[in-house]
Amino acid sequence: MGHGANVQPGQVVGISSSPGKEELSRAIAEAAYGRGAKYVDVVYFDPYVKHSRLLHADTDTLGWVPPWIGQRMLDLGELRAANISLSGPAAPGLMDDIDPLRAGKDRLPQVPEGLQVIHQGLINWTVGPGPTPEWAQRVYPHLDRAAAYDRLWEELGHVLRLDEPDPVAAWKKRSADLIDTADRLTELRLDSLHFRGSGTDLTVGLLPGSLWIAAAMTTADGLPFAPNLPSEEIFTTPDPVRTEGVVRATRPLDVAGTVISGLQARFDGGRITDISAESGAEILAGRCAVDDGASRLGEVALVDASGRIGPLGTVFYDTLLDENAASHIAVGAAYPDAVDEADREHMNRSGIHIDFMIGAPEVVVTGITREGTEIPVLVDGIWQI
Repeated sequence: MGHGANVQPGQVVGISSSPGKEELSRAIAEAAYGRGAKYVDVVYFDPYVKHSRLLHADTDTLGWVPPWIGQRMLDLGELRAANISLSGPAAPGLMDDIDPLRAGKDRLPQVPEGLQVIHQGLINWTVGPGPTPEWAQRVYPHLDRAAAYDRLWEELGHVLRLDEPDPVAAWKKRSADLIDTADRLTELRLDSLHFRGSGTDLTVGLLPGSLWIAAAMTTADGLPFAPNLPSEEIFTTPDPVRTEGVVRATRPLDVAGTVISGLQARFDGGRITDISAESGAEILAGRCAVDDGASRLGEVALVDASGRIGPLGTVFYDTLLDENAASHIAVGAAYPDAVDEADREHMNRSGIHIDFMIGAPEVVVTGITREGTEIPVLVDGIWQI
């Protein structure tokens, strides 16, 4: 845990989990206490209860969030706590029978206060996968339940580098390589990125102060932590008013239990103006309408082919894993760490942050300088810088 959330002696530790992940949650709690945690608070969000709400509650009430849920995150921030979240769908497909317009009104378990304390640098946090047999069967439908669960653990062990003699050392080496690449990209001071291929022709404008970062962050108090395990990306904060073109997602996207497949979107003047999909388009459209910044980009991330997730060819139906398999963009809130302080007033702000994957070996990424010079960045998944 010293590499991920980096729990410190005397810290309060929050754990965000879901049913089916109790054993792993308890193991994390024990490890946190072993590092000297003052108190570990485990919260389980039950998607089946949410399903009941979406089926029966009055439509006008679906956007209401009990105040204590957001207050918990604010309290964790005030206490300078650590927070560890377990990703991975606990009940894949559970929301398939729900009207997408109704489902889009209830964003729980995500709350704006969570993004608030993260962007203020008040907590050291990490997100990692929490396997369940139900999730495993979604990923490997051709295997029986037990075999699928074993396979999920096996592949997660590989992408998390747990098959290395010293996993922490392996992560530190990978992180150092990513940070070096991010620094080199920052030095280019690109004006924009152009993605072309696989149905995508998209230009993402960057801010003069956009900084490429990777693998590691620090709290406002200077405590280092790794926000994602695994992490294979480098990312930055784009200019929220300068995204133009069309984009096609290269992987399915799970949003609060609803899978969005075949996603296509158009950007004009930095804002999503059209969304279509084979299924689930209404869910993303609903999220993009929650506030003024929800339809603009808050992140653009690049992933090369040398990571461990993409080469597996596995679609995990989990944003944490799938976003680290391929380059991606995110609508909603930007990360203040990924832009110079002078440009933070221009970054996107929103109560949401939703990533979707747009990268593939056939998608070429080109950087464009402020003088108009084109610089190859990613070709066939290989860094060109």
